[in-house]
Amino acid sequence: MTSARDTVLLDVDGTLADTTYHHALAWSRAFAKHDLAPPLWHIHRCIGMGGDKLVPMVAGQGVEDDLGDTLREQWAQEYEQMLPEIHLLQGARDFVLALHERGLKVALASSGKKPFTDHVIELLDLPEGVLGTVTTSEDAQESKPQPSILQVALDGVSGTGAVLVGDTPYDVASAARMGAPCVVVRSGGYGVQELEQSGAVLVVNGPEDLIDADWDDLVRREPPEGAEDPDPPLPH
Repeated sequence: MTSARDTVLLDVDGTLADTTYHHALAWSRAFAKHDLAPPLWHIHRCIGMGGDKLVPMVAGQGVEDDLGDTLREQWAQEYEQMLPEIHLLQGARDFVLALHERGLKVALASSGKKPFTDHVIELLDLPEGVLGTVTTSEDAQESKPQPSILQVALDGVSGTGAVLVGDTPYDVASAARMGAPCVVVRSGGYGVQELEQSGAVLVVNGPEDLIDADWDDLVRREPPEGAEDPDPPLPH
């Protein structure tokens, strides 16, 4: 029998904070500065992977080679202007507190930049000690769907095993690549069937639906076969 995992890793953007479409718009505005106009739906389909992977996926390897770093800087500038508009998803704070009260270790494992993750932490306004650690894109060599960020977070709390809560198929894949199951909220904009087919062990509408979930069962689940290989977004 699989031993129970002791840690819940939480993605941030689209999982705890309602930021997915803000990020898509910020990327769109960054591309527009260079007379590039990838459709917003395609940008959205790539939100959740690291920016180093998003640019070539959305606009091609040539754009990445010529403008990748510049586009990422401009995306950050555009998104920073939207920070006053960012708010938590319903139930996010209560969900984090509920995990801690269950005796589970809780860590944030975000692909986002540290200042943007810090902003969400301020909104959460959690008591000291609830979050065991916080990892961001600066803490890992490879971005999602590689599991580097997750492993750094798990190591940061000395966890024996983890469940990831995310909002995209990239979260499912990154979790599976470290042997972890993934619970997915729909607030990232993906459909139930797509998320289930990607390998999510549970799909819910938002974090408030996870407060009373059966975590005794979830920490014993295994990622299904093939979950480590997400279907790529539709081609540009």
